[in-house]
Amino acid sequence: MPKVHLLFKKEELDASRLQDKVVIVVDVLFATSTIVHALGRGVADIWPARDAEHASHIAAGLESPILAGEHLGISDPGFAPPMPLALAEVCLASDTLVYSTTNGTVALIDAASAAHVYVGALLNGAALVAHVIQAHPQAQVLLVCSGSVDRFNLEDFYGAGHIAAHFERSGNYSMTDAAMAALLLYRGCNVDTVMSVSYGGRLIRQYDLQHEIDCITQLDSHDIVPVLSDGCLRQVA
Repeated sequence: MPKVHLLFKKEELDASRLQDKVVIVVDVLFATSTIVHALGRGVADIWPARDAEHASHIAAGLESPILAGEHLGISDPGFAPPMPLALAEVCLASDTLVYSTTNGTVALIDAASAAHVYVGALLNGAALVAHVIQAHPQAQVLLVCSGSVDRFNLEDFYGAGHIAAHFERSGNYSMTDAAMAALLLYRGCNVDTVMSVSYGGRLIRQYDLQHEIDCITQLDSHDIVPVLSDGCLRQVA
């Protein structure tokens, strides 16, 4: 029986141990939520970048991309905002996005040596797990909480628990203790509570962005399964 395991932050990734695994990266506020939302709104290609300089380098080889992102929570100068609803207002101008964030896009790049890399969020847990079960039924699954600059964060752990719950319901997977801890948090706590007590959630509210939180906490509302291939994120065929 394949296992579901979990890393508490992206800094725990070990590229030498990923080759045979399905990796699911979770960054609820906001990278992976924004990626799912943008693909759902018609963006075709999303190129994750490590930082603004890397994003500009990627964009130089593309035709008319939109650049979006943040560093330490502050939007990069000249870049579109990194949050789903704000970004959706400008992304209609292009079907290609280059996206740079402090944590989530870095985690995706660091996980690229895995056999398969997917984007997970509260928005797409059901569709994502259904795809993984069908496409990779015997593969070990690693949930990677992006965290916040080498620190654990609560909303990613909760988001990973949401995804773990879908794997657990299938009856085909065993949970490591780390994955089970996330699953128990998910079962024992609702999303509004998590967002009201987590550092990230409280910070977002200070900037009057409750509408962005409401957007990314719509559980299983999107049938979007983003997969990383040759450095680019696309919806699975």
